[in-house]
Amino acid sequence: MTQSSNLSPPTLYFKQLSVGYMGNFIYLIGDRKTHECAVVDPAWDVDAVLKQAEKDGMKVVAGILTHTHFDHCNGVEALIEKTGAKVYVHEHEAKYLNNIKENLIETREGSKLKIGAIEMIFLHTPGHTEGAQCIQVGDTLVTGDTLFVGACGRCDLPGGNEKTLMQSLKRLASLDGSLKVFPGHAYGDADASTIERERRTNPFMKF
Repeated sequence: MTQSSNLSPPTLYFKQLSVGYMGNFIYLIGDRKTHECAVVDPAWDVDAVLKQAEKDGMKVVAGILTHTHFDHCNGVEALIEKTGAKVYVHEHEAKYLNNIKENLIETREGSKLKIGAIEMIFLHTPGHTEGAQCIQVGDTLVTGDTLFVGACGRCDLPGGNEKTLMQSLKRLASLDGSLKVFPGHAYGDADASTIERERRTNPFMKF
């Protein structure tokens, strides 16, 4: 099981951006030394995201999807058009993106993406959707719609499964408590949390 025994690399570039009208968070993750980064869940306003990366002296070279619900991927075609980036999506979700199949790289549990010295590890956490995944980089965990601050994603949409989601939440609860949690939506009382805080306060993490 992936643990967070190491601190994030000193050259880590990590930025949380609020976009759209559904409280979505988009993330830029990369290496300040190589000036390259990935966009997590490109949606709503890709131009604004790319401008932010450029302002920070970074070039977007990849896309990552935590899952393929519309509010997390409606900008993926624009991202590909503007950057030519490959997009990393779990193998169980790729079937929903046949229109951009040639630009997809399918991931599975334990798959990795390395940009410069920054290594991102993909954790398969199904339940919200069958191919939902979290991204761990050092002591930081992007949880998409699997885990929110004080809540979790719904499981009554196509591909959702309550029992599977509970198993995924149990898995996240077993990780290092110091892991910083960055969710897919601004639904909680803070924009970020930790695994330890969620274990103590999130009713869906109290097992």
